[in-house]
Amino acid sequence: MIVITLTKVPRSLRGDLTKWYQEIQTGVYVGSVSARVRDALWDRIMENIGRGEATMVYNSNNELGYQFRTTRQNWQVVEFDGIPLMKHLTESTGSVKHGFSNAAKFHKAKVMTQKSINRRPTSASKLVAVSIDLETTGLDPTKDEIISIGAVKRGKDNQITKFYQLIQTDEVLPQKIVTLTGITDGMLASQGVSLKDGLKGLRAFIADFEVVGYNLRFDETFLTVGFRKIKEPDLTNRMIDLMPLVKKANKFLDNYRLDTVLDEYDVENQQPHNSFSDAQATLELATKLKEKGTF
Repeated sequence: MIVITLTKVPRSLRGDLTKWYQEIQTGVYVGSVSARVRDALWDRIMENIGRGEATMVYNSNNELGYQFRTTRQNWQVVEFDGIPLMKHLTESTGSVKHGFSNAAKFHKAKVMTQKSINRRPTSASKLVAVSIDLETTGLDPTKDEIISIGAVKRGKDNQITKFYQLIQTDEVLPQKIVTLTGITDGMLASQGVSLKDGLKGLRAFIADFEVVGYNLRFDETFLTVGFRKIKEPDLTNRMIDLMPLVKKANKFLDNYRLDTVLDEYDVENQQPHNSFSDAQATLELATKLKEKGTF
């Protein structure tokens, strides 16, 4: 069991903690997580505490059965014969900006190191795969249609090849999709091909390569329905969804939208919600995850 109390901290930090702990009273959180996650969350508190205060009590293998940490300036954690005690100070330890605590410095150094690693030149030859991305008229594969297919392939010789195709549809595109993707009905009519030609072209492009994508389950479902419509067999390639891999490797991201993840890994996406640009950024993300041993 872990108990954390917060006072005068930013509301965003309080909301953030509810992902792992239950707030049983304003500023009082209880929960049960591993020691590694507990320490990581304390670092997160130190980074975002502002001018507030925090105290944490947690299970420990000592005579009391618990240990504690605090940022309160008029209290100090001391040990007496191996027993942790809270010592009340007659004078404050000084005006300290919690953002510059040792824990915060450690966390900041770790983040900067991670960013530095992400910016190092990558050895692209370590990943041989095709990244894919689709744009669709909506989220329901049984009702909505594929309107563009983007794919980028990196071969064993490190050569990059690209595939991009607009797909014709009888539907009138919803305005929100036009705004989001920049694709119009006129573009589909003049530049698009049939779903059959588009999917057959994609199959030939992928060949026997592994396929990577972000939230790949979404694209897989639309492709499965699409191949069924044209009476063609589904793809049998190995599929690697990067989203669960990122979630496992980065437990403390604010969210796992593609743009957030790309920013974390220092990957630029020049045209979000364009299937080719998204596929290109996804391939770079996959390369970095591969080099870090994430898969």
